[in-house]
Amino acid sequence: MSGGAVVSIFLDKRRSKSNGKYPVKLRVYMQMPREQKLYPLDFEFSENEFESIWLTNKPLKEHREIRLKLQFIENNAIHFAKNIVPFSFSTFERMYFDTQYKNKNDIGYYYEQAIKKYKQNNQIGTAENYDLSLKSLLKFHGKNSLPINFITTQWLEDYERYMIEVNKRSQTTVGFYLRPLRAIFNAAIADKSINSEQYPFGKRKYTIPAPKSVKKALSKEQLTMLYKCEPKTLEQKKARDLWFFSYSCNGMNFKDIATLKFQDIKGESLTFNRAKTKRTNKSQAPSIVYLNDFTKQVIIDYGNAKGKAEDYVFDFISNDDNAIEIERKVSNIIRYVNQHLKTLAKSIGIEEEISTYWARHSFATAAIRQGASMEFVSEALRHSNLNTTKGYFAGFEDEKKKEINAKLMEF
Repeated sequence: MSGGAVVSIFLDKRRSKSNGKYPVKLRVYMQMPREQKLYPLDFEFSENEFESIWLTNKPLKEHREIRLKLQFIENNAIHFAKNIVPFSFSTFERMYFDTQYKNKNDIGYYYEQAIKKYKQNNQIGTAENYDLSLKSLLKFHGKNSLPINFITTQWLEDYERYMIEVNKRSQTTVGFYLRPLRAIFNAAIADKSINSEQYPFGKRKYTIPAPKSVKKALSKEQLTMLYKCEPKTLEQKKARDLWFFSYSCNGMNFKDIATLKFQDIKGESLTFNRAKTKRTNKSQAPSIVYLNDFTKQVIIDYGNAKGKAEDYVFDFISNDDNAIEIERKVSNIIRYVNQHLKTLAKSIGIEEEISTYWARHSFATAAIRQGASMEFVSEALRHSNLNTTKGYFAGFEDEKKKEINAKLMEF
């Protein structure tokens, strides 16, 4: 009973179709006054099929996907019916069949709500990730809309196979597109828009690929080569210098570099709040980075002439830029550094696909190899979990391992 009405899935056996099957309908029954209405659905079954798909407690594996679709329809109808007090069929029909509410059957509706929220919070990068995720899912589905009840464990496995075997994408890319979808499901379940039984992720269901990450850290020898080499162009020199600025500033990411202001420079240090955690961890203490001769020189060479306290140190963005413009310009400077740094690195024999992100991993690895504790590096990187920091460490070099092994018998 929901809001004065009973909702159920019903096999209408009053008249069979030419194929001998019966139409499946949504049955809404009101006790006072006693009245019922049947609403047609896009399903038809024989009596045996209906029993094995819907009436049994444990449907066969090949029937589970259809059962989930029917459960979604029933749960959605119950959701609307229970909120109509007193219940009336006219209100139920307006709510359940109106386009505004039908959109809630489509995954795009939930993506649009999430993207809107992230844009309002100036999380432009996250909003763009969700947009890319939705486009990928719709492309696989082959239509402009995707009913949420279509997304089952089997559907996700088919999507992964399609991405890897047909589109030649990596498991990392598959994970990039499916993590937003998992978050969409979690939010919809928390909001009670969908039933938790429809959740296709997790143990004994679909697991998002999480391949072991490749360590993105340069060795001490490679760092020395890159730092001391002679760039062939001014662009390569600027890219190299900005990369080592990030490396020397505790692996500071480039959005934090771009948004540094003169008021953040306090004597021999930089004090700033990480853009990545500014909204999600408001209680986190500011990051403090101590400047050395090299980082001071980079500010002199590439920074703005010292202006007001609220002016940006570098000219990558301006005070007039909105959140979308800032995101675009930060992406541009990252692209600039990556392009010219890779060219420079390959010219001196570094074959790895080095990028701005490598500066952060290289800082963590170099600091630990030089004797810094994992806890120190974790604090420097502003990680809330030590396991995250461990993922940045590329391990000890062979010479260090030999040195440690040689001293094992020095009692």
